[in-house]
Amino acid sequence: MIIHSRALAVSVLSSAFLLVVLSAIPSAHAQSNTTPPTTATRPTTPDQTSIPNNNPPASTTQTTGQASQVPKIKEMNEKEKGKVERQGK
Repeated sequence: MIIHSRALAVSVLSSAFLLVVLSAIPSAHAQSNTTPPTTATRPTTPDQTSIPNNNPPASTTQTTGQASQVPKIKEMNEKEKGKVERQGK
């Protein structure tokens, strides 16, 4: 008899818990079914305009981001490059 009453208590408590949890979740039926407008509106003026600058055109011979190396660093790089060629990585 005690086993049946425990099972009944567990069943009632779990049902109550599920009822509370599921009622907190919005259902798909609660969403509105309004359709969006069929025509799109476009802006009349562009948000961004291009303004020409007075800078000279880009050069194909100019390198970007590379500066001349200090002789000591250049020597160290050559030494490491030679080591990689002889021994591998």
